[in-house]
Amino acid sequence: MARVFVTGSSTGLGLMAGQWLTAQGHEVVLHGRNQTRAEEAMAHVPGAQAAVVGDLSRIRDMRSVADQVNQIGPFNAVIHNVGIGYREPRRLETEDGLPQVFAVNVLAPYVLTALITRPARLIYLSSGMHHGTQPNLDDVLWRQRPWQGAQAYAESKLHDVLLAFAVARRWPEVRSNALEPGWVPTRMGGPNATEDMSKAHITQAWLAVSDDPLALSTGEYFYHQALRRPNPLARSEDTQDRLIEICSHLSGIALPN
Repeated sequence: MARVFVTGSSTGLGLMAGQWLTAQGHEVVLHGRNQTRAEEAMAHVPGAQAAVVGDLSRIRDMRSVADQVNQIGPFNAVIHNVGIGYREPRRLETEDGLPQVFAVNVLAPYVLTALITRPARLIYLSSGMHHGTQPNLDDVLWRQRPWQGAQAYAESKLHDVLLAFAVARRWPEVRSNALEPGWVPTRMGGPNATEDMSKAHITQAWLAVSDDPLALSTGEYFYHQALRRPNPLARSEDTQDRLIEICSHLSGIALPN
């Protein structure tokens, strides 16, 4: 039995992963943006151990969620599922002066990785949209370019792969991987998504708890429990390190050695 924390687990793939893990007998801690969302998550996963609360667009709430998790922990695995989709019509700025997409999709996983007591496994959800983009680390805040929601999302998902690979390299005792769940009809994916919803939550749960030799990989990228070649730019150690520096600067939180 493993203890697993799943961010963004009041709806969609995070909720489905929590349900699957609980059904397999694992201890699951869920997360909701507010108290109502957390209670809804618990209602949909009656076997869950607890649900923590925090709006992960805000650095103060990222810190709070990490504190809540550490009070419950330690954990065997953390699934960084929380995310905002590709249809943001304009640059929404958080209280910290960050684009909401970057804050939730990139900075929140970074801060939680830095502050939560180190688990044995870390899983970061990316997207197939990361394959065709550049990291554009000179303008992660989208102050130099006209806003493009789909581009901002794609870049954030490349950043998630960079983060997963950076952690795998820096923390060799931790299995850190990224994956794409496929384009599926969640609230984020939209009603026109065409891929199989029944498979979309399995890989992240499998990476969190399975003893399959492939699931014990680190520094890899997956799709439906199989290795997939990531955007080659994600393998650049210099780019990984630069993203870590940017996240450390923006959050005021260093990634421990």
